[in-house]
Amino acid sequence: MTGYLKLFLRLAVAAGFLSAVADRFGYWPASVTVWGSWQKFVEYTGIINPWLPSGMVPAAAAVATVAEIILALMLIAGYKTENAARLSGFLMLTFGLAMTFSTGLKGALDYSVFSAAGAAFGLSLIKEKFLEIDSLLK
Repeated sequence: MTGYLKLFLRLAVAAGFLSAVADRFGYWPASVTVWGSWQKFVEYTGIINPWLPSGMVPAAAAVATVAEIILALMLIAGYKTENAARLSGFLMLTFGLAMTFSTGLKGALDYSVFSAAGAAFGLSLIKEKFLEIDSLLK
């Protein structure tokens, strides 16, 4: 059953990343979006990173988005799974802490950022390979 649990965690974390990215680019219906557009996401990035110079906010938004896409694809494929999961955990922990320190704990809890980070960190500890490219590369 560990293999199925690992597959579920890989897909769940990846889906969370890809759903957020889709929202930023307006691929979700307006009735369910958080941001709904790239510009609103960049503005939100500035809100949760008030210490960041305003000229760097678009770059930070882009780096976060690229990281989420790459990590999601790595998790779906099962490529360098433990490292991708660990990095995913740190990325989400960073998001959660930024949200907490800038707008309060409620947003990070409502969006289950810390739960997702915990899932990613837990995933990083499962060494068994299951439906992963990693198993073909060994």
